Amino acid sequence: MTIEIVPAEAEKLLNWHSLTDALEAGHRLPRAEVADSLLYRGTDTLLNRAAWIDGLGQLVKCATIFPGNGAHGLPSVNGAVTLFANQTGVLEALVDFHLVTKWKTAGDSLLAAKKLARADSRKILLIGAGTVASSMVQAYSSAFEDAEFSVWSRNPVSAAAFADAHASVTAAPDLEAAVREADIICTATMSKEPLVMGAWLQPGQHLDLIGAYKPDMREVDDEAMTRARLFVDARATTVHHIGELMKPIASGAISEGDIVADYYDLAKGSFARRSDDEITIAKNGGGAHLDLMTAAYILAAWKAR
Repeated sequence: MTIEIVPAEAEKLLNWHSLTDALEAGHRLPRAEVADSLLYRGTDTLLNRAAWIDGLGQLVKCATIFPGNGAHGLPSVNGAVTLFANQTGVLEALVDFHLVTKWKTAGDSLLAAKKLARADSRKILLIGAGTVASSMVQAYSSAFEDAEFSVWSRNPVSAAAFADAHASVTAAPDLEAAVREADIICTATMSKEPLVMGAWLQPGQHLDLIGAYKPDMREVDDEAMTRARLFVDARATTVHHIGELMKPIASGAISEGDIVADYYDLAKGSFARRSDDEITIAKNGGGAHLDLMTAAYILAAWKAR
């Protein structure tokens, strides 16, 4: 029988630290096979992502990204997630798309921050005032004691509204000043041009890059990429797929060899900060294998309730 997970009930069962543990465990299994397809209509996107991890199962996630939906009061990202049993391929669960996406995206970035950000990080800057930023407030708060959040948006009204809705967040009027003061900088925008300049970065900062998911998108400039030690969640789903890496590689600012590690290197300890002064960048590519690990974690929590 296919399990249908009720998102409002399931969310109460989930824990950020348990999720990051599940993501680490998933990367100790055989390397995932992944396949993505993208279809476009102007600014609208249909993204199909599939993953197969031997020992965990198979997943297909279909996402539609319609940036204009906000003007009509609708979510800009929608979709469906199907989870299949490891041994038989039987449809095992229908997992709410928004639940999986929220916990996968924020959990992906939280795992990187737990490994790369300084343990005493307290000032966290959110660039972009959308749904992902709300999830990151929850995720970061679970790992960084007494975290203080600021938010910047190209639309100051959106930043002010976000700050009003979150007690621990203040609106940042000036992006450069906010970047210079932050310990962790989290970008979650739809930008096609860099918003964060490398000249603004300070020793010891950690940058969590979430927004760019297509070849024509990026959120930081070449100088930022050259000043930082670079990490990705998965080489296979980022290096040749996302402008954040493709563009500085094409310009010669960095090479593929400059990427220090991905999550499959966690076991050997290379996905780690070396000193308090270095700048680290982690690119959150959010591949379907991470959706599979997250959906399996949600299903396990649901079954154990």
